[in-house]
Amino acid sequence: MQFLDFEKPIEELFGQITKLKDMSAKNSSVDVSGSIRELEEAIEKTRSTIYSNLTPWQRVQLSRHPERPYTLYYIEKIFNNFTELYGDRQVKDDKAMIGGMAMLDDMPVMVIGQQKGINTKMRQMRNFGMANPEGYRKALRLMKMAEKFGHPIVTLIDTPGAYPGLEAEERGQGEAIARNLFEMVNMKVPVICIIIGEGASGGALGIGIGDKVVMLENTWYTVISPESCSSILWRSWNFKEQAAEQLKLTSVDMKGFGLVDDVLPEPVGGAHADPEGMAATIKKYLLETIPALQKKGEEKRIEERIEKFSGMGFYDEE
Repeated sequence: MQFLDFEKPIEELFGQITKLKDMSAKNSSVDVSGSIRELEEAIEKTRSTIYSNLTPWQRVQLSRHPERPYTLYYIEKIFNNFTELYGDRQVKDDKAMIGGMAMLDDMPVMVIGQQKGINTKMRQMRNFGMANPEGYRKALRLMKMAEKFGHPIVTLIDTPGAYPGLEAEERGQGEAIARNLFEMVNMKVPVICIIIGEGASGGALGIGIGDKVVMLENTWYTVISPESCSSILWRSWNFKEQAAEQLKLTSVDMKGFGLVDDVLPEPVGGAHADPEGMAATIKKYLLETIPALQKKGEEKRIEERIEKFSGMGFYDEE
């Protein structure tokens, strides 16, 4: 179990439990069950207090927690018979972007998402969830396939941004993302986009245009990371907490601005505290939302999608 810096009080209580269990193992005549129960109650109380007053920067930290569930975990827990599909039919297969056909109970769907990797080797293979142009072109190819067969599309967003390397720009990173925005807003099938971790910049937006855009409670969604914002404005990463506050990047902020449609609550302690419970919450939302969207008809969905995204933002006309 890994603890973040603001979880130190919880870590200390877990440390006391470990010491009591070690003591009991060395001397079986010592009954520590009562003390352990008291400490467990103290952990729940402390955790509840901490998580009811999280700052924007702390939510950013939670979205990056190394034990937080990634796309493949949710695919395994929410869907059945997932068949991964590969390649953009132009350059290669991008391991940072995964997708394929699956069953949501008895409903066929297309699932697409960014995958960061669960250890150092896998993170390198997945390019830390930063897709190249071929990743976004693969995603669009799969969306078009879903549209052809009339299957709803579910995207799971978790990326620090699209890959910013020179070779990505040479192969048309901006064009690939822009093409996805244009095509997704006109998709004839229901599209639900769920931010499960980091939702940074065009890397998130490239698979983030849908009838419903949803954030998990402890995720963030904005044009730039707090660290990068701090480095631009203050020439240092030391102001990342202030940047996170000013960017208004939390799920509550995004819902208040009308940039996302719904916020799904996470278990106390974050999604990694109860991954199965979080997966069940997402599945319940999909099972309720997709049929409701299907009843509207494709023309109505496209019209509402265009109106929603066209109406975003604040501006003045002189």
